[in-house]
Amino acid sequence: MGGQNSALLAESYHDWWSLAGVDALVGEAPAGWLAVPAANDAPTKPKIAPIADTEPAPLPSVLQRQEAPVEIEAKGPVVVPDTWDAFQSWLAESPDVPGSQWDARRVLPLGKPEAPLMLLTAWPEIDDQRDGALFSGPAGQLLDAMLRAIGTTRTDCYLASLAVTRPPGGRCDEKEAADLDRLLWHHLRLAKPGRLLLVGSDIVRMAANLPLADARGKLLDINQDGGKVDAVAVAHPAMLLARPAQKAAAWDSLKLFNRGR
Repeated sequence: MGGQNSALLAESYHDWWSLAGVDALVGEAPAGWLAVPAANDAPTKPKIAPIADTEPAPLPSVLQRQEAPVEIEAKGPVVVPDTWDAFQSWLAESPDVPGSQWDARRVLPLGKPEAPLMLLTAWPEIDDQRDGALFSGPAGQLLDAMLRAIGTTRTDCYLASLAVTRPPGGRCDEKEAADLDRLLWHHLRLAKPGRLLLVGSDIVRMAANLPLADARGKLLDINQDGGKVDAVAVAHPAMLLARPAQKAAAWDSLKLFNRGR
């Protein structure tokens, strides 16, 4: 009886260890079961590959130091033609025209020299640049009404902008303004208008050295080749459309042209 119980107990142990995954009494390699590792054994450090004795890869071009460009020698003063026809062709074609650098499309003057009235603005408006003609769109329609009020039409006038293209944002820097200033007086000497209508605050400041607010309602004397030409100043028609309250001041200035008639 006791032998039978022993056999059953041994078989039970065998089944238990089989279920636990033990299928051999010992491993194939000897194990030091009684060996105790030293308490201060340092962990194995990973090996570091030696630094190759090569030059580093070049930085991306955007991070590399850029040498300053060699300064191009400045050109001499722009030579502006002294005859009317040559001057008009120069405005249309020459790359040296001040104020031609802002747009590929030039808006050119319209009319003849020695006109009874010259309309001068600083540069084309957005509509003018798009249409290729000064005083286009609704602003041009208002201008025509203003001219009729003083007994004339644009076909009897000489229309010009100081710059033949529009600067970004309608503003130019000091260097560009200085170039345009020299062009202004040359243009007036060749045009020889009977009277001058300055259209817009920018050209009033350039030609009369006054803010528009101080020039309204006054007859201005503009020097022209040793003489003087009567001039009045008005806000640009595009501004008058945006601020109708200023139309009365523009009319007060225009009425000055009717004196002495």
